[in-house]
Amino acid sequence: MSVSPYDAYRPPQEPRGKRRRKNRTPGGGAFRRGGGDGSREVPVVPEPEFTSYYGRPIVKAPPWDSKIASYLFLGGLAGGSALLSLGGYLTDRPALRRNGRLGALGAASLGTVALVADLGRPERFLHMMRTVKPTSPMSLGSWLLAGFATNAGVAAAIEVDRMTDERLPLGPLRPVLHALELPTSVASGVLGAPLAAYTAVLLGDTAVPTWHETHAHLPFVFVSSASLASGGFALVTTPVAETGPARFFAVAGVAGELAAMHVMKGAMDPVSVEPLEQGKPGAWLTWSERLSVIGGVGVLLGGRRRWVAAASGLALMASSALTRWGVFWAGKESVKDPRYTVIPQRNRLEKRRAAGITDDSITTAG
Repeated sequence: MSVSPYDAYRPPQEPRGKRRRKNRTPGGGAFRRGGGDGSREVPVVPEPEFTSYYGRPIVKAPPWDSKIASYLFLGGLAGGSALLSLGGYLTDRPALRRNGRLGALGAASLGTVALVADLGRPERFLHMMRTVKPTSPMSLGSWLLAGFATNAGVAAAIEVDRMTDERLPLGPLRPVLHALELPTSVASGVLGAPLAAYTAVLLGDTAVPTWHETHAHLPFVFVSSASLASGGFALVTTPVAETGPARFFAVAGVAGELAAMHVMKGAMDPVSVEPLEQGKPGAWLTWSERLSVIGGVGVLLGGRRRWVAAASGLALMASSALTRWGVFWAGKESVKDPRYTVIPQRNRLEKRRAAGITDDSITTAG
């Protein structure tokens, strides 16, 4: 007897001599009884296993690695620190202003190094700035980073000049430099929030399943995470007499991140959210939540004590870093299993059909 290659897809059957007659439904369909009492029906067709051609991922993952994951954290730290330094400048808190400016420039510089290292050659970063493409988060993000780093650099240079008692060899440029303090402080502070959020837009704009599912809520998570990082950095580096804005930043960031993460997961497809809750990314995000709560409670109860403030600040910075790393690597994991691509697409299709949307190019009235 010839056997077709498609016979391999049939469920296993009992030997012919022992095969029992199948029960028939009124419509003629076949099913098997699950137990001796006939109280449960077991479908003949097994659960589908999702595969792809030659075992390759359906969606090609971006070739990003830990350098970009670090850049996500550093961008948030830089943006939040610039905003805090502007607050310190406007409220006459010199230590907060100084540490915020230096922290913003240091984080932006390290982030730029990580970004250029990921690109492979420095000139590739310059090629990204040859044009401005409003529809590309990467194009706008490159210009945003350049503008932020320039203004943060000028503001930090003013602080260095003050710290050295104006011993830098600036000559006639010193009055010009100090005249730029207000506009550069305002510019870096205003650009700080978009810098902290644009990387979330960049991730959500990709076809990576888990990242794409987070596109509506991830910016809120990243902005709150930036508040944790910058507030924590200020608590570590600044005397408690001037950390009032940093404590507010930190507590607001804790509340915002916990709420935004909960809302984001609730709005995602149940399958797409799995990479955020399993494996190393899930463990990192779990510890991020724990450290966030620990740091927030420390700020509220003992933020006016130097050692408590410093310990809470370190916990908040670690929490922010784990959030960025967890989201980043969860997306990288989601492209490895075809089910994270196929099942959410089918669920979205069923929702559109249930809503009566059958007259476009995505769904058809079958």
